[in-house]
Amino acid sequence: MTHNHSLRGRVAIVTGASAGIGQAVALDLAARGAGLILNARRESRLDELAQRITDQHGMIDGKPRAVGVPGDASDDSTIDAMLRAAQEHFGKPADLIIANAGRGLNGSVMTSDTDQWEEMIRTNLLGVAKLMRRSGEQLLKLNEGRDWSQHPTDIVVLGSTVGRHISPFSSMYGATKFGVNSLAEAARRELGPKGIRVTLIEPGIVKSEFQSVAGYDPDSFGDLMEKFSPVLVPEDVARTIGFIVSQPAGMHVCDVVIRPTRQDYP
Repeated sequence: MTHNHSLRGRVAIVTGASAGIGQAVALDLAARGAGLILNARRESRLDELAQRITDQHGMIDGKPRAVGVPGDASDDSTIDAMLRAAQEHFGKPADLIIANAGRGLNGSVMTSDTDQWEEMIRTNLLGVAKLMRRSGEQLLKLNEGRDWSQHPTDIVVLGSTVGRHISPFSSMYGATKFGVNSLAEAARRELGPKGIRVTLIEPGIVKSEFQSVAGYDPDSFGDLMEKFSPVLVPEDVARTIGFIVSQPAGMHVCDVVIRPTRQDYP
């Protein structure tokens, strides 16, 4: 994949970067010229990805193009460490935040595992809100006293089609994504007038390890993927995000729903 290095000089934070959509986004942003702070719980996977990115796309001012910050993306200490790492490693604050870390949960309000509700809400909703808050504060400071129209700044939030169209089969997970949908649009209205773009991207079915971790039944989910085949792959989401954040600062793609062509619902 060739890019025009439209993100040269920018520093991105990508949460949930060790696999799936997060990893694909990190690789795409690096190909477009960005420096990267990568976050996930699995440190060895992060280190491998950071090395791969630097090997493929070269150093930035003599430093590795990507650096890992392992930890739970919903912990304040991890969020602070990510923001600090950008400044310390690249000598400038991150201006491109990808709030991707999240987890699924099979089942409805009646059938899903209640023991997992709190952790999912903490990861999918509170963690994203905290990252938006801390990075939003930093981006506001960054835009003070400079012509923001020459310097795009972005917060991109990963939602889901089930955060826009109600699915009774994953309604607890969907509820967290409805929450993220509201957060992103409210933040867009608040921060957009100050030059900060907040984008929500809501993919349909994407083939990744997400489904097995969420506890979806492989047979029934496999049937669903077969029904809608070919389904999306993480690179489809990454390419869309890459396009969005590469636009000039005065243009904002606010929210995008992408689905496999044959996915009629949700």
